[in-house]
Amino acid sequence: MQVYQATIKVKEEDLDEHNHVNNVRYVQWVQDIAKAHWFDYASTEIKEKNSWVLMSHLIEYKGAALLGDIIKQETHIKSYQGASCIRIVKMYLNDKCIVNSETKWCLLSNINKRPTRILPEIAELFA
Repeated sequence: MQVYQATIKVKEEDLDEHNHVNNVRYVQWVQDIAKAHWFDYASTEIKEKNSWVLMSHLIEYKGAALLGDIIKQETHIKSYQGASCIRIVKMYLNDKCIVNSETKWCLLSNINKRPTRILPEIAELFA
């Protein structure tokens, strides 16, 4: 299993009325790290032929982050079958998990906009 990592520094525009990170922002960050992982590892040819769409999303909020906090993100592909995969994203503040997410993504053909099987060349990117 290959783990992809990134960090985020919480900015004022990330906050809600309670002065902690808005839940919607965490969802955006889950999508952002998935996209970054794809773009950093897939070849130009693979990216030109394929893209991902979100099918379902489960997120658990276990803590709060505040202005200026540095959040460490980790993501990996838990499993894949056919045209879909399960991606895990965890976010940590001071080594404490504050967000745990499991999302189901579907691989689409950019040519016909239909689901397309995850071929070994794509699966190997995340092994």
